[in-house]
Amino acid sequence: MTGDAEPTDDGPATDGGPTTVPVTLYTRADCSLCVVARETIESVAADLDPVTVEIDEVDVDTDPELADEYGERVPYVLVDGHPAFKYEVDERDLRLKLLAAT
Repeated sequence: MTGDAEPTDDGPATDGGPTTVPVTLYTRADCSLCVVARETIESVAADLDPVTVEIDEVDVDTDPELADEYGERVPYVLVDGHPAFKYEVDERDLRLKLLAAT
């Protein structure tokens, strides 16, 4: 049969397929702003079909260099490797940054 082949799903995603955007959240224990930032990221991510957000949460207190670098400046958020937010995550701005990264 020619011209009637069924499409397969064994190749990489193509245009229109899901896109994954990495988000790094620098945080620390007992940080209420960090909890709110993560909730905001998760909420926005849930609404961005077909964009998938991969959150990498990093506790700055587990690494002395990170603790020195960020100090009390957490939460600190990178979107697709680029600095995006410090202290608070704005939903609208996050949505725009995620879409721009796709």
